[in-house]
Amino acid sequence: MNSRDQSVESADGTRLVVRRLGVGDPVILVHGSGGGLHSWATVAEHLADDHEVWLPARRGYGPSDVPAGAKSFADETADLLAVIEAARQSSNRPVHLVGASYGATLALHTALADPRDVRSLAIFEPPLFAAGAEITPLLDRYRAAFERDDAAAMAAALNDVTRVPAEIVAAIAAGAADRVPDPVEARRSAIGWLHDLEALAQDGTDIARWSAIAVPTLLLAGADTWEPMPTTMDTLARTIPAARYVVWPGQSHFVTMTAPTLVADALRQFFVEASAARPGG
Repeated sequence: MNSRDQSVESADGTRLVVRRLGVGDPVILVHGSGGGLHSWATVAEHLADDHEVWLPARRGYGPSDVPAGAKSFADETADLLAVIEAARQSSNRPVHLVGASYGATLALHTALADPRDVRSLAIFEPPLFAAGAEITPLLDRYRAAFERDDAAAMAAALNDVTRVPAEIVAAIAAGAADRVPDPVEARRSAIGWLHDLEALAQDGTDIARWSAIAVPTLLLAGADTWEPMPTTMDTLARTIPAARYVVWPGQSHFVTMTAPTLVADALRQFFVEASAARPGG
């Protein structure tokens, strides 16, 4: 399906590149750490048959701007609200907001800050455990490795943030085999990770704050994702009033890549239900 890219300007002048495809009720898909315009591509193609899908590249991830200085969730919430406003103006309809991983944490922040144009919220495995003071030394380790362009040391620091089990890290490495990553894309991802860690280090781990979210909410998780994600998601499901909680057997934190049809079908069904529950936003 044909897509088109456009720029959206955030409140502080940061230029965000957004890819759009499809026609219908607007859906914004927010990518996680290390991602970009490509992250939700296959899911977006499935949804674009009956939705207008907006795929923003978050600040710090090219081709969007990489502002100087440290980043916070307040910065990114302002960015996402600018994208929501653009989608609302384009369609004259409220948006379905969807986030995965770090993008799910950002979606939570945004829905809490200003839900007026958010028809529904769907989030997949936000790393709410990876925040606050305990992230600061990992951020420092990562920044030092980034400055000397040490890919192995950067990856080791990130593994300590995400707590991916060693056997999964080894399996991913074996699957990559001898493929050499594109150096431009690798550096783009590394820069984005650095800014994401800055925001996480300034954030907190208090899940109770999300109890104030009142829009129709869908929580998604993979049954095979490692701890502490399952415990985190169980706690979040008890915290957000009336949230639906779906756990997919045989899936993990990579489900948007490994089973995009499953993800798209679950989202489409939820959008229908949410629209019926909250007509017109």
